[in-house]
Amino acid sequence: MSITKEIVVERLKTVNGPDFTGNIVDLGMVSEIFIADSKVFFSITVPAARAPEMEPLRAAAERVVKAIPGVAGAVVALTAEKKGGGMEAPVPPRPAPRPAPPTAAPRAAPHAPASQSHGKRGVPGIEAIIAVASGKGGVGKSTTAVNLALGLAANGLRVGVLDADIYGPSMPRLLNIHGRPQTVDGKILKPMENYGLKVMSMGFLVDEETPMIWRGPMVMSALTQMLREVEWGRLDVLVVDMPPGTGDAQLTMAQQVPLAGAVIVSTPQDLALIDARKGLNMFKKVDVPLLGIVENMSYFLAPDTGKRYDIFGHGGARREAERLGVTFLGEVPLEMGIRESSDAGTPVVVSKSDGAEAKIYRDIASKVWDRVNEERGAAEAAVPNIVFE
Repeated sequence: MSITKEIVVERLKTVNGPDFTGNIVDLGMVSEIFIADSKVFFSITVPAARAPEMEPLRAAAERVVKAIPGVAGAVVALTAEKKGGGMEAPVPPRPAPRPAPPTAAPRAAPHAPASQSHGKRGVPGIEAIIAVASGKGGVGKSTTAVNLALGLAANGLRVGVLDADIYGPSMPRLLNIHGRPQTVDGKILKPMENYGLKVMSMGFLVDEETPMIWRGPMVMSALTQMLREVEWGRLDVLVVDMPPGTGDAQLTMAQQVPLAGAVIVSTPQDLALIDARKGLNMFKKVDVPLLGIVENMSYFLAPDTGKRYDIFGHGGARREAERLGVTFLGEVPLEMGIRESSDAGTPVVVSKSDGAEAKIYRDIASKVWDRVNEERGAAEAAVPNIVFE
């Protein structure tokens, strides 16, 4: 059976709108529908004030489309109307780079993180620790984190990855690493390795299908062990794939780990940006530099015609970065190859190293590393010189 937009529209007309006032198609809530490789992409525009209660509507639309014979999958996103979406009142922009306060700790010794101030204990051998975070799940944070790490490595740096998403570790699959880590003297874990990256994840210690039913203290204990009780060796940078959201685990990680900065991943639509702002504000409150924002799933290029589709909107993350005075790091397209290579454990930066998508990630990695060095320079410039006469 050939899948057409008309068939999809007819099925979507069976989904009631808010308060059962007609269907979502006749109410004008459905965006342009795009079909590629038997997968259907579209978004549903909802009032921003009612966005939290609209998830069942989105799920219903996804369900009826997936039930169409021949449909292999559906990507359905909620998009909020900008008016009333909470995006109008900007938070005060953060100067970039921002010098550290006069009471900052003295300059770190070689091979020690430069951000050990405020009582945060560094990790021996690791020069800089970067957090990759998102305000919500499902925005491609882990895929961005692993390709960012590979981009940094491709640019000549020694790189490690810490999968801090205890409940949903994805690095073993993304990097095609299997087995259990070995120990040194029965105490210190040896990181797993692939594609030139040193990696540690809860996914190496438990089976993939084992649910992690842990409370906050247990999560933080596990994160501390994976960070500080691992033989990382000498690394220029450790990329931390943070859990999605802004819960206790994320806040404690930001407060206790000497992060050189944070990268926020968002999709273009207003709802994702509202959640991304929560992540931005969390890092600001704990004095972690904001390295920039990445707009993931920014646009789609049809493989047959090359025509561009802005399925989830476009440019929202760039505008938000400009509004907040934060560096915009780049746009990553919604590309089947990125998803397929990630699922296969061969991220696009290594599987298609000469491709356009790999170049995008390498460029983002270069901008991130430039921002890390800017923040380092600002912090070092703020350290007072003591002169004895």
